[in-house]
Amino acid sequence: MEDERHDITSFLRQHAPFGDLDEPTLARIGAAIDVRYCKAGTRIVEFGQDARFWHIVRSGVVEVYRRDGTLYNRLTEGGYFGEFGLLHRKKVRFPAVAQEDTLLYLLPEPVFTELFESHEAFADQVEIEDRTRLQKAVSRQQGGNTLLSVTVGSLVEREPVILSPHASAQEAARCMTEAGVSSLLLVDGQTTGEDGQPVGSMVGILTDRDLRTRLLARGLSLQTPVGSIATPDVIAIEHHRLVFEAMVLMLRHRVHHLPVTRGGQPVGVVALSDIIRFESGNSLFVVGRIGRAQGVDELESLVPEVRNSFQRMLGEDASARVVGSAMSAIGRAFKQRLLELAEQALGPPPVPYCFLALGSMARQEQGLVTDQDNALVLDNRFDPAAHDGYFEALARFVTEGLARCGYTLCSGGVMATNPRWRQPLRVWQGYFRDWIERPTAEGLLHSNIFFDLDGVYGRTDWADALRRDIARQARQHPRFLASMARNALLRTPPLGFFRNLVLEADGRHSAGINLKRRGTAPLTDLIRVHALSVGSEALNSFDRLDEVIRAGVLPPGRGPDLHDALEFLSFVRLRTQAEDLKAGLEPGNTVSPERLSAFERKSLRDAFLVLSQAQDYLKFRHQSVR
Repeated sequence: MEDERHDITSFLRQHAPFGDLDEPTLARIGAAIDVRYCKAGTRIVEFGQDARFWHIVRSGVVEVYRRDGTLYNRLTEGGYFGEFGLLHRKKVRFPAVAQEDTLLYLLPEPVFTELFESHEAFADQVEIEDRTRLQKAVSRQQGGNTLLSVTVGSLVEREPVILSPHASAQEAARCMTEAGVSSLLLVDGQTTGEDGQPVGSMVGILTDRDLRTRLLARGLSLQTPVGSIATPDVIAIEHHRLVFEAMVLMLRHRVHHLPVTRGGQPVGVVALSDIIRFESGNSLFVVGRIGRAQGVDELESLVPEVRNSFQRMLGEDASARVVGSAMSAIGRAFKQRLLELAEQALGPPPVPYCFLALGSMARQEQGLVTDQDNALVLDNRFDPAAHDGYFEALARFVTEGLARCGYTLCSGGVMATNPRWRQPLRVWQGYFRDWIERPTAEGLLHSNIFFDLDGVYGRTDWADALRRDIARQARQHPRFLASMARNALLRTPPLGFFRNLVLEADGRHSAGINLKRRGTAPLTDLIRVHALSVGSEALNSFDRLDEVIRAGVLPPGRGPDLHDALEFLSFVRLRTQAEDLKAGLEPGNTVSPERLSAFERKSLRDAFLVLSQAQDYLKFRHQSVR
């Protein structure tokens, strides 16, 4: 008997979640365990029966099922099951069957409960069905990330220097020198509020660079009104917003100074150097260098810097949301600079246009492995015979330049070089109206791509207008939403782990999980459907999810679950790409289970379960529409 107990404790010591337990605790568990042998085909536990034991697989194979009979998981040596029933009403919730001749270790419920309540690390690894572990997995990667916890107001160290737009440039330079600042705000109609602070309408921002490029370089008089050389369209941020959001604004608009407001009134200015202190990978510097590149060769030379920035962010555990926003801003900067260079080479455009980013870049969820999806919206005065030669050359210049900068050509031809995706605004409006009113298989495919659109250059207000049209029309067509929902259910999460292989839905096995195809993409798809159903104009999946939660269309608790699942799956996918780079491999979207810790494997399974349940709910919500 003593040899048997020693063999049990030795086995437990080699497997999670027992490896971190102390020896006396392991010995107590070993002494409490019963052993059960089950022949192949034996039903181990049935739904609804009393949950009396926690089951650990010593050898053999066990299949665990949901109530509806679908396979939930397949377990081998070291796997365990039954914790959900023990933690919830002491009733079995997932029936289990021995697939092969199996030897089980049975830990009585009182011992399991005491372990769960007194050993936090043990509890972290076994609580599969509530989302505590997934929440902890997400909080681990965000815990040291000040971008996601510090408000931008905390970076403000002094009141802003304010001047009337009618003051002279010389007076502005004197004020900036005396105050030791590199920018000042122009406020019109300035008065003093009850708190003694200046109150007025912020009409511009003036920086050192404005003085150099718009005054001195042009030889203008020092008495020039400062309002005529300042930047009029001020990008500002409210004081309670996060540093992360300030970083995204600066990346997106390529600005180095960001006014901070409280109730619409300026309370300070955050400079690039302030944000850099909190920015994980110096992607702001990369964006700056992209904007100053003098040709495609120089842009291509920046690719190693982009990859280094990506690796630094993941190495410092920046969240997937931060990394996705930063990488999207970098991709956006490449597009913008290539368009500027194209116009320098080709001359000014014959009619106005808007260059669109589509897909992950538009959603601000880009990783390192991505192809290019883009399109051109042209002015309604566009004449193909007279104008298309210019825009075809512009599209070719940009797409070929992007390919050299690491953004591979789209195999499906969703690029501005395709005449179908280089059309006047009225044609695009017709595309979207037709896709929504008369959904077809091809139209639904295009909807998944083109409904995530953002203007990156030119008349970007056209992109905003198209998004508003989509949001208004989609929610009015239940048949279209139901068709989108059915499409969103085509890609399902993997069912479980079998040794070091992944069990696919059709019973095949794969050596790894494609985290994009089987995780982040179906999550993004179903969030998009919910967002369209509530009329959301948001682009980012997290922002869309926030609006869906506020609309109250999800069951209680499901929204936060989806948020955690998307963040964790995205983070593991991005980190895998960074690890591939470090190992000298071509980065991809597939991760092998053995590359993950036991905690991460279980958190990954939690995330897939959240996705599976969310797909079930999406199907239920739209099942009555045909």
